[in-house]
Amino acid sequence: MIIGILKEIKTEEHRVAMTPAGVEVMQQNGHTVLVEKNAGRDSGFTNPSYDKAGAEIVNTPAEIYKRCGMVMHVKEPLPSEYELIKKDQIIFTYLHLAALEELTKVLIKSGSINIAYETIQKADGSLPLLTPMSEVAGRMAVQQGAKYLEMAQGGRGILLGGVPGVSPGTVVIIGGGVVGIQAAKMACGLGAKVYVLDTNIERLRYLSDVMPRNCFPIMSDPAILRELLKKADLVVGAVLIVGAQAPKIITRDMLKTMKKGAVIVDVAIDQGGCFETSRPTTHNDPIYDVDGIVHYCVANMPGGVAKTSTMALTNATLPYALEIADKGWKKAFRENPEIKLGANVVKGKVTYKGVADAFGLKYVPIDSLL
Repeated sequence: MIIGILKEIKTEEHRVAMTPAGVEVMQQNGHTVLVEKNAGRDSGFTNPSYDKAGAEIVNTPAEIYKRCGMVMHVKEPLPSEYELIKKDQIIFTYLHLAALEELTKVLIKSGSINIAYETIQKADGSLPLLTPMSEVAGRMAVQQGAKYLEMAQGGRGILLGGVPGVSPGTVVIIGGGVVGIQAAKMACGLGAKVYVLDTNIERLRYLSDVMPRNCFPIMSDPAILRELLKKADLVVGAVLIVGAQAPKIITRDMLKTMKKGAVIVDVAIDQGGCFETSRPTTHNDPIYDVDGIVHYCVANMPGGVAKTSTMALTNATLPYALEIADKGWKKAFRENPEIKLGANVVKGKVTYKGVADAFGLKYVPIDSLL
């Protein structure tokens, strides 16, 4: 198969879908890899490094789409690419379609095969291609939150870890999954007082066992959330419903009870956000203020640490990309249930229920197309 690696064009997105080492593995398995010129530059991977690995460097995304059976991105296709997507072409990337109605309809019309990184799922419910970026985003959430608590950034002037004789800051993390636990590790490491809210008692038991003593896993309910928001200096939204829009956990009215200059970081923004007042921002313009609360809602947080993120992403995606390239999409779906769950829009049909439900579209089980 001919696989294309595109240069990312989303604002301030510096990652690339495959490292030169990944290209070399693809080459060894008999596949041809085209890499758009300078695709890896911002992640520290030069054109000569891809050339040495066996890739063909091409100048335009149009050539990638024209020649390749599978196109790999990090982020979703943007409007300048819509007309380039071909019928029966495999698009393998983070899609987050439940928050993107226009793109969903474009992909339906194109007749392409769209496999979303974020809905590939193992039998135990884990999300192997979302996990590494969730790990990055969870750690970044606290790093960025701590920065924007500084007065020069519009925050309350709080040092999360405090100092001897001064109480530490309070961090409230909503969701105890991968993002939540990574955020909690960072916040606890800084010395903050950390509350992790979740509705899964088994997850809370696990967190109680593994987290340090300044972390308090608590069963989430509206009353406890309202109480903790009053104390919070930093709130991290880490709620995920796989392949569907994130629920709105914090309303605008709740913001009025929070301390002025507190910071909220919405890691769920790729799926529409879990705060009512959230809207996507960029690394170049990351924050805004609503009712005195600083909002950080960057939609591609791991792009800010591109080298780390690209290497972690390739480690996770390469085995799946190789299997799809070796077998073709139909055989890969039939033989690997994890990949089959990645099917979001296939040959004009919405094959992921969360996406169909988000926009009132007809859901067609992928098995009916196999």
